[in-house]
Amino acid sequence: MTGKARGRKSIFITGGASGIGRATAKLFHGKGWFVGAFDLNETALASLAQELGNDNCITRKLDVTDKQDYENAIAAFAAETDGRMDILYNNAGIGESGWFEDIPYEATMRLVQVNFIGVLNGIYSALPLLKATPNSLCFSTSSSSATHGMPRIAVYSATKFAVKGLTEALGIEFARHGIRVADTLPGLIDTPILRNTPNRTDGTKPTEDQLKSQTRGTFRLMPPEAVAEAVWGAYGTDKTHWYVPPELVWIDRMKVFLPRYIRGKIGKSLPGSE
Repeated sequence: MTGKARGRKSIFITGGASGIGRATAKLFHGKGWFVGAFDLNETALASLAQELGNDNCITRKLDVTDKQDYENAIAAFAAETDGRMDILYNNAGIGESGWFEDIPYEATMRLVQVNFIGVLNGIYSALPLLKATPNSLCFSTSSSSATHGMPRIAVYSATKFAVKGLTEALGIEFARHGIRVADTLPGLIDTPILRNTPNRTDGTKPTEDQLKSQTRGTFRLMPPEAVAEAVWGAYGTDKTHWYVPPELVWIDRMKVFLPRYIRGKIGKSLPGSE
């Protein structure tokens, strides 16, 4: 064993500098795993490396939309883990909100590139390592917006439906390689993307008071650690979808039997939809 992992189990995390990715890195480090954290934010990655200890992690700038950059990041990770990867966690994502026609085409294409093409780049690049590692897991962040198409984040929602569908299909395909495939569908999570997603229609964003007041119900504000716990739980089971909180699964179920009711509930929650 020549790499820093020294035989420890390992996880490769995109979007690892903040939010859900950072919480996951810290949780797995606490469980004794070797962590690879990759992100565009090099300053935040440096502080994470200091927190975890350089012998316990590898951090590197990564643009998930760049396939060659992704392959280089995988190679750097493999050098530290002796060619193994117990979990690939496709977590990097960005947001855009507003009525469909208000979101610039270029911004929409960037959304697709990061949220879906980035996942494809990750799986293609990491597949040899996942195949080489017994009981490996390919895990991705989908969204509660993949339970029902959500207006004013329509394309974001569509990219997360794509991740969910890909997860289900590859879960069947990759069984022949001994690779498990799963995802998480988080609701309202206290992360930077929640505060920083551009609103292209009216420019408004939720205030801290509004966010902190969401303490009850299916879309209550939850910490990123709740999603990190779902990643940890997924490694030990064959469960495909991890809803955070768990009751989000009822949107998936109810839309089949009560589609008009669900559409009405979502429509009534929209500003300016009358």
